[in-house]
Amino acid sequence: MPTVAGFTTTPVKSMALSRPDRIELRREGAVGDRRFVCVRHDGERLHGISKAALMPIRPTYDAAAERLTLVFPNGSVVEGDASRLGAPATVALFDRSVPAQVVEGRLTDAIRAHANDDTLSLVRVREPEYAGGKHPASVISRASVEALGRHTGDAGLDPRRFRMLLEVDAVEPYEEDTWQGRLVRFGAATIRIGDRMPRCVMTTLDPDSGIQNAPVLDALAEHRKVGTDLLLGVYGEVEQPGAIAVGDEVVVLD
Repeated sequence: MPTVAGFTTTPVKSMALSRPDRIELRREGAVGDRRFVCVRHDGERLHGISKAALMPIRPTYDAAAERLTLVFPNGSVVEGDASRLGAPATVALFDRSVPAQVVEGRLTDAIRAHANDDTLSLVRVREPEYAGGKHPASVISRASVEALGRHTGDAGLDPRRFRMLLEVDAVEPYEEDTWQGRLVRFGAATIRIGDRMPRCVMTTLDPDSGIQNAPVLDALAEHRKVGTDLLLGVYGEVEQPGAIAVGDEVVVLD
């Protein structure tokens, strides 16, 4: 029986990932996931390899207390009030623009100093939006990651490279591709599986250091290319919100 193997979430888009044991999935995505994002003065988020500077920063977000904490690679810790909001902003994402507000205080200053980039600001996306793509869920199997890893020469390829919300065990490599258009239950939630996901340079970056150190795109180009897209994993739309925990059954319903 397929089961939920893990999750990857982060309160600040492009920063270090968390590995929770459970998530609460709403129609707009997992609670607390990608609530914040770093943007430049013109509202543009970071693209491609420029995100590498953010990846080693470890964020935690206490939604009840509205406290955001950032732990930097040098060991310094900066904490701030996540509800202390300033000027409105519009954030340009992959496929849409979303309303946000600048988070005031020393959090932005610390990010600028770490990235050596005075154009950056930390902003909070207004709910129910979040700083992800228009598809609030994403799914990949550990078997697919392992199969791709063999093509890269790394059988232990880290699934965090793909920054997927849900990881699944006990299926065949690329079996999630066959779920397109189908309704799948993950714990108490159900997700309508959509298209396969095109991958970008982020997959080549070490998820802890941000160093580019794996030929993931080359391997996808050889084995998973359709047209100009390099595909791995699938998108999903939340049809029934609910709690999902590691070890929960994954059941294809139709």
